Formats: sequence, structure tokens, C-alpha cells
Amino acid sequence: MDIKDFLNSGDRFAANAGAQLMEVREGYARAEMTVTADHLNAGGVCQGGAIFTLADLAVAAVMNSRGQLTFGLQNSIAFLHSAKEGDRLIAEAVETYNHHKIPYAEVQVRNQNNQLISVFTGIAYRTSGTVGNPTAGSSPVAG
Repeated sequence: MDIKDFLNSGDRFAANAGAQLMEVREGYARAEMTVTADHLNAGGVCQGGAIFTLADLAVAAVMNSRGQLTFGLQNSIAFLHSAKEGDRLIAEAVETYNHHKIPYAEVQVRNQNNQLISVFTGIAYRTSGTVGNPTAGSSPVAG
């Protein structure tokens, strides 16, 4: 099972939010989501948690793209522009630093007009397990 199938079928929270991986290759991942009425906050724009979920799916894919089971340690996001209902959000993740244990990646989320919506960074921990065989490794954190 490749990482795209592993996460698209295994990450039920992201799937329920409408986020889906479109492309994964070593050091790169792209995920997409269309903003629906269910994503809107009380102000009528896309809730930050929905955008975070999309970026988190992309960063999970890029962190695991080398086949080694990897778990997030720390993520941060900056919201630069609002997204509205009907927007197609595209999250592109790039592995900035391929460390053997603590990789670092950056994600840009843009809308269908290429407008930058958010910038997301992530640090992760690579286990001894492999993608598709999660019991072979262990996470340094609960959850």
C-alpha cells in the first residue's frame, strides 16, 4: 500500500472533512478540499481548523513519503487570507529538511485563483516502522 492510499483510507478525520491527497512523491505532497457550508465559521468564512486539517494531511504525506512511519511533533499555521464557500483549496507540502529522525516541512495552502490562504510548518519524528506496518514503530507521543 502506498502512502497516498494509506492516508486517504486511514485518515478518517481528514476524509470526513473532505480533504484528499491528490499526489505524493518523495519530498512532495498535494492535497485538495472544496470549502462547503459545513466548513464555515460564524463569520461566514472557512473555519481555521478545516484549513489546518487540509495542511496537516499534506504534511503527513510528505513526512511519510520516504516509506518510514513518521508522526508529527509540532505544527504551526499562519492564516493570511480567508477562504469562502465554493473555494477549492490546494495544499502543497515540500520537505524542507530530510533529517533521518526529525524532518521539517512547509505547506502552502492556496485557492483556485492561486491566492495564498495560509502557510504551515511541521516538524516530525521518524520511527523504525514502515508505512503500512504501523505496529513496527512507536510514536514518541500519545495519540
